[in-house]
Amino acid sequence: MEILHIKRVYKTYAEHKALHNVSIHIEKQRIFGLLGPNGAGKTTLIRIINQITGPDQGEIFFEGEKLAPKHISQIGYLPEERGLYKKMKVGEQALYLAQLKGMSKNEAKTKLNQWFDKFEITTWWDKKVEELSKGMAQKVQFITTVLHEPKLLILDEPFSGFDPINTNLIKKEILELRDKGSTIIFSTHNMESVEEICDDIALINKSKKILDGKVADIKNEYKTNIYEIVFKGNLISFTNALWTGFELLESKKQDDRIIAKVKGLRMDSSVNALIGAVLNDITIVSINEHIPTMNEIFIQKVNEVMPDDLPEEIN
Repeated sequence: MEILHIKRVYKTYAEHKALHNVSIHIEKQRIFGLLGPNGAGKTTLIRIINQITGPDQGEIFFEGEKLAPKHISQIGYLPEERGLYKKMKVGEQALYLAQLKGMSKNEAKTKLNQWFDKFEITTWWDKKVEELSKGMAQKVQFITTVLHEPKLLILDEPFSGFDPINTNLIKKEILELRDKGSTIIFSTHNMESVEEICDDIALINKSKKILDGKVADIKNEYKTNIYEIVFKGNLISFTNALWTGFELLESKKQDDRIIAKVKGLRMDSSVNALIGAVLNDITIVSINEHIPTMNEIFIQKVNEVMPDDLPEEIN
């Protein structure tokens, strides 16, 4: 069941086309990666979902209803540019932001104490925001974003400013929030994070959606039939054995072993077929299929020459 349906959205600022015919489905209780290079249109789309601005054309539906002001309380937004008031005390500000989201002061205080204890930051309550490092302030803003337990969380570069330990802490919390029922839109340039936590993605480039789907399905679709095989034996015998359906791309000798990269020449090429072709001629140490990373797919898709007019989306 979907929580958000973005249907054929267009947005133009003066002469700049920010979004052109963008349609996206986001299912409940998923982590959805919203990806694209700088200037692609991601921030514009996030602003439209948050009702900071509106589309020129198109519609957005939240749980089957047309997006309306009443849905704002069910959305949590962590922007890339942080917005805490530097002169206010941390606890005072966290309480204020929680009450803006409809929480009572007592409820907010109870939940904030739980989160501050969980993040081991209880001593920050009476500190001013200006006394905190960027990473420390980021922790506070993350807490204020998720405190009211919104159905939809929009996190824009949520790991910015964090060291590896705190990055892992926030990743763990994001996964737990999903498992407890939240849906997360995760906007980032860090493709390693996408690999680790995203269930689905949409890639926007030059105002248009150019790729979307489940991460696992996309990686499988962009496989290149390339394998790395480490073996002991004669390279010439190995190469001759490949003629049945594989091509040697490169090889190098390492101690008593040879590391070779080969490409399957048919769409149905497989690890089993490669093993079957060479098993009688060499001793296999290891064999791995090269699965493209999301970073490789991102670069490939963004660098493709795009037609001026993509087919109109109908969903």
